Amino acid sequence: MSGTLYLVPNLLGVVAPPHVLPLRTIEIARRLDHWVVETPKAARAFIKSLAPPQAIAALDIRALGEAPAPAHLQSLLAPAFAEEDLGLLSDAGCPGVADPGALLVAAAHAAGIRIAPLVGPSAVLLALMVSGMNGQAFAFHGYLPIKPEARAHSLRALDDAATHSGATQLFIETPYRTAAMIAAVLACCRRATQFCVAADLTLESEWIASRTIAGWRSAPAPLPDKRPAIFLLGTNG
Repeated sequence: MSGTLYLVPNLLGVVAPPHVLPLRTIEIARRLDHWVVETPKAARAFIKSLAPPQAIAALDIRALGEAPAPAHLQSLLAPAFAEEDLGLLSDAGCPGVADPGALLVAAAHAAGIRIAPLVGPSAVLLALMVSGMNGQAFAFHGYLPIKPEARAHSLRALDDAATHSGATQLFIETPYRTAAMIAAVLACCRRATQFCVAADLTLESEWIASRTIAGWRSAPAPLPDKRPAIFLLGTNG
């Protein structure tokens, strides 16, 4: 017997948990005493927003780390070995999907620990849903290079992949470089390529636009500068 490792989705921004999280996700997360998290400060803020019965200071909250060694992963799973449940939480969205957590999940599988994914927001999947692009074949590439020449090379490669394979290409950038990324996409990609920007997903300030590169160039939109966004290149689904 072991405890269960719950994979707990986090909010994508400042929003009331009941607006985006199912009741079951909230109920399970509220009762967990042990957590493995991306950033303890962000985790405490999320857990506090759920109004748990325990004092936040009394919770066992431990950081996953950027490159956790096998021994560290085993120590993080100690509550499960003691037949106690624990939660895995990233700073935003679903742990292990475009976020840290896969190594801990793999270690839990190897140890025979029960793992339960909970329902909640994923910026990657929400952006794909709303893009109008191919949802049967897609690839997430994370952050592209910062230097303009290398970034342009990567964008052209993604444009080629979207055009020739039909698979939707998703990527992200830090919020303060959102406008620069959009400008780079419009400068580098084919006129017929579909380009979607999905910013502040699930928030009141949510902003979404999907059109061809030619359409973006001919009718510039008020760009969501300095806001977290997912970018997608592809063809109409």
